[in-house]
Amino acid sequence: MQPSESQSQSLYTQNFFNEIQENSRQSAAEIVPLILDILPIDRVVDVGCGDGTWLQVFQQHGVKEIKGIDGSYVDENILVISKDDFMDFDLTKPLKMSQVFDLVISLEVAEHLPVECAETFIDSLTNLGSVVLFSAAIPYQNGDNHINLQWQEFWADLFQQRGYLVFDYIRQNIWSNHKVASYYRQNIMMFISEDFFNRHSLAAKLERYIIKDLSLLSVVHPDEYLYAIESAKWIDPEQKSLNLRIKSFSQIVMSSIKRRLGRFSS
Repeated sequence: MQPSESQSQSLYTQNFFNEIQENSRQSAAEIVPLILDILPIDRVVDVGCGDGTWLQVFQQHGVKEIKGIDGSYVDENILVISKDDFMDFDLTKPLKMSQVFDLVISLEVAEHLPVECAETFIDSLTNLGSVVLFSAAIPYQNGDNHINLQWQEFWADLFQQRGYLVFDYIRQNIWSNHKVASYYRQNIMMFISEDFFNRHSLAAKLERYIIKDLSLLSVVHPDEYLYAIESAKWIDPEQKSLNLRIKSFSQIVMSSIKRRLGRFSS
């Protein structure tokens, strides 16, 4: 169930965007140059842009034209981009624009939309351009208003059905970069239409990053895993403590067994 307009306004407050802004800024500063190294980008659209932090970083790297799209619940006074570059739109609806962009980005947005809107949302993204940078929260990932948590494979399959190749270029270059938020390191993928890929001779730069077995995409980053365990709301504190005691006891037993085996073999 998607939150109502009034619920959205209470969820996506200035404090909400302030909390994620610094993570977004630092992450974008590391990821944007990776994209610009392989693709000529002049026009970028961010679907679910929040306060526009990612677009601001693209501007700082010389991108000439930007467009941010998000719900009317975003207070335009918190935007870090020009209000003229922002458009409010209900992201559960089909989105079509006359303009085509060099890069479409949508980061940690799709999990906030109802599952029945998933295909419509991917159609919206692919209608806007041939290159899409995408990430969405996986099952049990922490966050507010996460109503459609899916493995990376789920989204990749939707893009593949629409003629897009799946690339694991970004994650392979940021996996151990702690300047990038762990949820981006875990979830971010790049999709390029096969026609665009062939016409622009991108094989030399990107062919080794193509993923054909989509199940290989569905992974949990160790940092996200540890964070989830530490803050898990679904684990009773007593059960969590018991699990840790069992783990500790098991380690003691295994160490004892190894020592005994070592004496027998000597």
